[in-house]
Amino acid sequence: MGYEETGRDRAVEPSSGVPVAVLENVFDDPSHGEPGRDRVGVHLGWEFVLLAGLATLGWLLWQEDPAALRADNLRTLLIDAVGLGLLALAAGLSLRTAAPNLAVGPVAVATALHYAEQGDRGLPASVGPAVAVAALGGLALGLAVVVLHVPGWAASLAGAAGVVVFIERRSAPVLVQSDYDPGRNAGYLFAGFAAVAVLGGLFGAIRAIRRLVGRYRPIADPAQRRGAVAAVVTALALVGSTVLAALAGVLLAANGPGVVTPTPGLDLTVLAVGVAMLAGTSAYGRRGGVFGTLLAVSLVTVFQVYAPERGWTFSNWVVGGTALGVGLLVTRLVETFGRPRPGSTDKPEPVGDGTISTGWTMPQSQSVDNWPPTLPTPAAPQPVDPWRDPRWEDSPRRWDTDER
Repeated sequence: MGYEETGRDRAVEPSSGVPVAVLENVFDDPSHGEPGRDRVGVHLGWEFVLLAGLATLGWLLWQEDPAALRADNLRTLLIDAVGLGLLALAAGLSLRTAAPNLAVGPVAVATALHYAEQGDRGLPASVGPAVAVAALGGLALGLAVVVLHVPGWAASLAGAAGVVVFIERRSAPVLVQSDYDPGRNAGYLFAGFAAVAVLGGLFGAIRAIRRLVGRYRPIADPAQRRGAVAAVVTALALVGSTVLAALAGVLLAANGPGVVTPTPGLDLTVLAVGVAMLAGTSAYGRRGGVFGTLLAVSLVTVFQVYAPERGWTFSNWVVGGTALGVGLLVTRLVETFGRPRPGSTDKPEPVGDGTISTGWTMPQSQSVDNWPPTLPTPAAPQPVDPWRDPRWEDSPRRWDTDER
């Protein structure tokens, strides 16, 4: 019967002969997976380096100007960290899905300009439409990426060009019309960002979730489609990434000196992607740390406050490019030492019905290639010597009869 032979149509890993339903519990990707689980120790080690750098830089800033970490200055610093953190989360989310969104910077600037113009209408009336437009734009970007199956960086760069056209329609800085001061809730906003960043990292460390989020990552030919699940997850990630970038633009505009300058915003894209990769997110997708985003954002924010205290002037291009260069080295570190250990022998977990809606699967005691079982081949008969036949000894001899 058909439901008894479902295993005959199931794909088999050529190197091991194990059904895909079993490999799904051992490999991150059943088709071209590596045995074992990703190692997070390399991420924790790098995050310890980031923590040491943050502590050192914070101490240097305290020695240079203690007032920078007090009262209003501290609240401004926290809001700057949240704004940059949202941009880093937006870039990191798209990186984890292997579809980097390069439009996060222009989207943040465009949203900041809209908020500056419409802020006098109230926070919901000015932010709500901007977030809705960002969600629709992210959905259009996601559909373009997954339906055409094109690289996310290329599609998002085209989307960024369209957003820059919207920004260039304004030739002069725009005065922020809203009186909203995010500094009054700086502690709560930073705590919320920290919780989202850490919880996102913890969930991303779970093997099933990491594999689901990074399913769009190519395993052979990059132009080969990765399935409907990968398409849906990638599209949702691009929507969330664009919305996070819009919220970052609102915070950066509300926390600024009162004027939003119409710039292309690509420097913010470089800064956001650089911070996300500095945090330990792989440029290839899927792999990432736990506390890396929080630590990397805090480190870069403190440095941007510390540099003017020493008389140094660095643009977002310089800071973002440096973070991006270090992030490329971190990506190589993560991909080299974060992969499963060679020769890993993790035992597969119980799976039950590996492919839902394809019928019942019956356990088989042997490979279907050997069915039906063959009987053992009998040994070849030994030749008999006719001169040693027993009848020659038992029957009466002819010459004995004649003598009688």
